Amino acid sequence: MKIYETKTAPNPRRVRIFLAEKGIDMEYVELDIAAGENLNETNRAKNVTTKVPYLELDDGTCIGESIAICRYFEELQPEPPLFGTNPLQKAQVEMWQRRVEFYFLLAVGMSFQHSTGYFKDRMTPVPAWGVESGKSAVEFLDVLETHLKDNTYLCGEYFSVADITLLCALDFARVIKIRLQEQHPNLQRWYALVSSRESAKA
Repeated sequence: MKIYETKTAPNPRRVRIFLAEKGIDMEYVELDIAAGENLNETNRAKNVTTKVPYLELDDGTCIGESIAICRYFEELQPEPPLFGTNPLQKAQVEMWQRRVEFYFLLAVGMSFQHSTGYFKDRMTPVPAWGVESGKSAVEFLDVLETHLKDNTYLCGEYFSVADITLLCALDFARVIKIRLQEQHPNLQRWYALVSSRESAKA
């Protein structure tokens, strides 16, 4: 099997970190998304959204979407569990995973796309939306800061896929000049802890 990705993009990175936590080796195929390589007929036939990453199994079956890929490997290799270990914890992981995706990662992505015009050859950037998206992302940092005051990780003492998503989103946010500030001591403590994991180098 192999994963088609663009190494600098945040979503492929969270899959790489997830697999590193699991100790799963993988073959990676680099796609040049700036040049639109992901949009060609071959890749479109395998992955209808054309987004990276996507997983191609040995029988030709393809799985797109980062979390779907991670769930596939969670089922194949349950240890260490990164989606929760009991019904409550699994619900909490899902809750924080979605919150980070919807209110931070997506906002960062929209700000990047609409502010920089990186994909202007295939979309119509709306600069004002890029600005508003960036503001929304920054505002959500305050929510995370308050939550992490009493939690080591997003789900209490349990490191999960939600933490992986937040780490990748925060690192990618630097391209639109969003960084943790003095008013984010809890987030900074969390960031130092999570980014020091060996898997963060993946």
